[in-house]
Amino acid sequence: MFSPLGEHFMEHLSPISELQKQATLLRTEMQYEQESYARSLALDTMGSRVQEAACRYPVTVGDISYNALDQMVARITFEVDEDEPETEFEPGKPIAFFYRSDNGSQVRDLPHQYYIEQVDAASVTVAVPSYAALQSLRSAVQTKMLGIRTAVDTTSYEVMLDALSAAMHSDNEKFVHLRDTLIGPLEPKFRHLPKLSFPWLNNSQQQAIQKVVEAMEVAIVHGPPGTGKTTTLVEAIIETLQRETQVMVCAPSNAAVDWISEQLSRRGVNVLRIGNPLRMSDAMLECSFERRFSNHPDYAELWNIRRTLHGAHGTEATHKQKDHLAKLKNRATELEIKIQADLFDQARVISCTLIGSAYRILERRHFPTLFIDEAAQALQPACWAAVLKADRVVLCGDHMQLPPTVKCPEAARGGLDRTLMQMVSKAKPSCVSLLTTQYRMNSDIMDFPSRWFYHGQLKAAPQVASRLVSPIDTPLTWIDTSLCGFGERQSRSLSRSNAEEARMLIHVLRDYVETIGLTRIQDDRVDFGIISPYRAQVRLIRRLLKWQKFFRRLYRQISVGTVDGFQGQERDVIIISMVRDNDQGTIGFLNDLRRMNVAITRARMKLIIVGNAETLSRHRFYAQLIEHVQAHGDFVTLPPPSTDSTEESA
Repeated sequence: MFSPLGEHFMEHLSPISELQKQATLLRTEMQYEQESYARSLALDTMGSRVQEAACRYPVTVGDISYNALDQMVARITFEVDEDEPETEFEPGKPIAFFYRSDNGSQVRDLPHQYYIEQVDAASVTVAVPSYAALQSLRSAVQTKMLGIRTAVDTTSYEVMLDALSAAMHSDNEKFVHLRDTLIGPLEPKFRHLPKLSFPWLNNSQQQAIQKVVEAMEVAIVHGPPGTGKTTTLVEAIIETLQRETQVMVCAPSNAAVDWISEQLSRRGVNVLRIGNPLRMSDAMLECSFERRFSNHPDYAELWNIRRTLHGAHGTEATHKQKDHLAKLKNRATELEIKIQADLFDQARVISCTLIGSAYRILERRHFPTLFIDEAAQALQPACWAAVLKADRVVLCGDHMQLPPTVKCPEAARGGLDRTLMQMVSKAKPSCVSLLTTQYRMNSDIMDFPSRWFYHGQLKAAPQVASRLVSPIDTPLTWIDTSLCGFGERQSRSLSRSNAEEARMLIHVLRDYVETIGLTRIQDDRVDFGIISPYRAQVRLIRRLLKWQKFFRRLYRQISVGTVDGFQGQERDVIIISMVRDNDQGTIGFLNDLRRMNVAITRARMKLIIVGNAETLSRHRFYAQLIEHVQAHGDFVTLPPPSTDSTEESA
């Protein structure tokens, strides 16, 4: 069976050589991003700039206010057009304001970076970093029409490069042993403990927790779609806390950290969330270090001392007053140390992003166990920032789904997108536990990705194995457009679209709803996900849906997005627009089979694929997928368009 991960692993490299290689690739990635950004500023016209997913133009700057943490924020609004790409705005990302140059041919940035606090459909709220940045923004608003775009944040690169250097040069025996077990010649070891029992979990989940507890250096929980990865991880953490006072829990993104932290908090675990509160979910703000710090019983005294010290700043003081202020400063330092110590002593779980593990507040902290959730989406250099703080590591995720984002093709080819979880899973299979019972998909939907990606080891739980939207339905349908002559096209942003296929997809969706029954769909709250690997196709489908009055009653039950946007989600019905339609069998982006694994496995009860089977079947993966649909569902080849009548458009 073809492996979507390739064969570019470097088992022959020493741990130091591998870390050096990662550092070189990371610098290549950083330089690529910086140069791409600089080129866009120097060469882009405003017309091309506003087509980017990272931009919005023009924008309106609202009033400046203060958030709950007493930080300056500004609300930035913009008009939403269905033809515009999905934005890449996310909480915590840096943005820059830009404007048209005086001659109108180029764009320029304002000198300061701002950070996104909150994202809505037609607005973002940004944190204003300083009064200088505030004045710059206010001045620009008076004379220029502004836009916003995501900016390059070098801080993360610096953290990762520092971590790689520390991992290479460490002389700590425990860390060197862990490093050489993870990416070197040492084999992982396990202690033998009495068998644990979790009656509410299935066998593979229980076995995974057993291995986590017994592992002395590393354990991997490999959780394919729908197998209860988060449930297993939470139980593994709680079981570990029966033996250890405190653990660290990390993930590559703030959203992933918040999700696992919230699940632990619901189980009564005291979680201390470290990081920028602007990047945390509302649910986790109460667990943030800043909020806990300000709620500490001693904070009132500290606040009063700080107010006195601020009031005395810049004023003449007598010798006696200077002595008093010095004592106050010492007392403030004592209180800060005490409050911080109390917060860490009381917490059972310290949670943060992988990059956040390098925060100064965690500088001298060390943990018996580090758990990394969504490890298959984490760059290896980011993992080392957290691994440096631990004696053993538990990696949790699925390296058969989406990899980490690497923008530079050269860096990706060199192996920057090869994750630590991927490497350890291949080189040290004894530490891997595969979760094998899935609770999401009809078994006919599950079977193909199970065979291709998971050696056929997945099985559907009885409650979902035969589940269908309707007794008259089948779980799989392929709408073959090979005879239709639709054709694909490439947009200015290099994304691809297929207008006729998009219109056909809308017809397919409507026919399906009418077959099942609109009232039944509404009453049972059947939800639909429409997925395409290409942003241009997603925009086109959204526009077509907007024009259709028929779907307005189902507005909240239909979502359209890219594969990346659907990662971690699921729907009753998934419809995939494949887009590629050419005589050469060129499928480009669809060669990344992990993306198709994600797309297919979002479906609970029904999977519909719309695409040119002739173009796609030249790749063995899609040829076998088509055979699977033919054996277990409906394969419908559309007739060629009539030459003597005009098709009614969608």
